[in-house]
Amino acid sequence: MESITKNRQSPAKLRAMVERAYGPAEVPAEDGAIHELAHGWFNVAYRIRLRSGREVVLKIAPPPAVEVMTYERGAMATELAALELIRSRTGVPVPAVHFADTSRELCDADYFFMEYVDADNLGMLRGVRTPAERAAFDEALGALNRELNGIRGDHFGPLAGPGDPTWRAAFLRMIGGVLDDGERRGVDLGHDYAAVRQVIADHAGSLDEVTEPRFVEWDMWDNNVMVRDGRIVAIIDHERAFFGDPLIEAGFTGSEVPAYGDSSAFISGYGRGPATDGERVRRRLYCLYLALIMTIETAYRNFPGTGNYDWARERLAETMALFDRAPR
Repeated sequence: MESITKNRQSPAKLRAMVERAYGPAEVPAEDGAIHELAHGWFNVAYRIRLRSGREVVLKIAPPPAVEVMTYERGAMATELAALELIRSRTGVPVPAVHFADTSRELCDADYFFMEYVDADNLGMLRGVRTPAERAAFDEALGALNRELNGIRGDHFGPLAGPGDPTWRAAFLRMIGGVLDDGERRGVDLGHDYAAVRQVIADHAGSLDEVTEPRFVEWDMWDNNVMVRDGRIVAIIDHERAFFGDPLIEAGFTGSEVPAYGDSSAFISGYGRGPATDGERVRRRLYCLYLALIMTIETAYRNFPGTGNYDWARERLAETMALFDRAPR
């Protein structure tokens, strides 16, 4: 996916970064050893074959001059913190981090190297899987997601803080920041911003049911899942993690907005029973948060065409309709 947040570097610069991480003996001799991984939406990532033959992945944060959305600030630091938490507190498979550099000496942004996972991207296999295979993967994802949510935090909000003592305060800050981002760029939501804020305020009481901060992956879509021989072997891209309510996880979204996919197998694998009235209200608020992000981010990424915006606007209209709010 093409996006102005992708901070591409010259082959010479990439070799210098490899040398800093692994030493001069591992610097690739030819440009053919470096390939951009094109399916990501935010950070640029390169697959690099070191001189020894070992393959690694380099991720580079967006250029400092490119404005990102409020919740995306410091995303690379969030991913590194998330990877450390996952590896130290769970058995969920994630890539090992080899080296991270925040000095800005070689590059104008933070970057890190991690192991390359030799596997297929689950999102790329969408058209070749049977319904039974899809359900099996979704069940497995539900179980893995529950394990991730077992990590307890001491505050709500960003992993590294500053946090909030309540989930209501944290979520209202998060969704308020997204709306501020949209107003700053004049993004048309199909609803007045005041009306969206009123919907959130009218249903914010449901957030008070959440009293314990839990690790939330939030971005566990198919494209961030690596599979091999019918098994999930790695979860990638953790820069959107935070401490909050597990019901905001991506796997639950289809239970309220079917366009995101059938959530039943994921929920079964997760081990959750039927949602309470309060939980359904919260899920709808979380779908609203997601739809707002997908709609507003198109003004920050400069995606080609209007396809992303058009699809996201449809999801936003569907979600607002769950609160009995029709488009203007």
